[in-house]
Amino acid sequence: MKGDTEIAAIKHAALQRGRALGLPYAGALLPLEAFQLAQAGCKLVDVRTQAELDWVGRVPESLWVEWNSYPGGQLNGQFLAQLAAVTQRSETIMFLCRSGVRSHHAASAATQAGWIECYNILEGFEGDKDAGQHRNSLGGWRRAGLPWVQS
Repeated sequence: MKGDTEIAAIKHAALQRGRALGLPYAGALLPLEAFQLAQAGCKLVDVRTQAELDWVGRVPESLWVEWNSYPGGQLNGQFLAQLAAVTQRSETIMFLCRSGVRSHHAASAATQAGWIECYNILEGFEGDKDAGQHRNSLGGWRRAGLPWVQS
């Protein structure tokens, strides 16, 4: 587990990245940084669909609050209420999705609703698409070799 100095350094790097990207929340984490913060007790909230968790895999001990539904992609109108049921507004919250897009929206919404320290996990669980339009070869939690399980 990282000490307070290392945790502060990770959060500072994420803040700097976030500022450079003009993000409305605390910052943007790389997958390894998010893993290190999770190891230190920060909350990781996966916002992918239940289908993605079942078929693609998930991070052990992460929380789950779906951003939108499958099939159909309807926005979860209870997202903030469900987030409030599993987190406190004062906690450090990191959001994860497939590639970092839905988690960006989740971090923005949570920040606007009063959560004070929200981060997006860049690259997401599967990373960006490669030249062949496949994921899991360019970035992402799994590609980084971080812990994950599959149903």
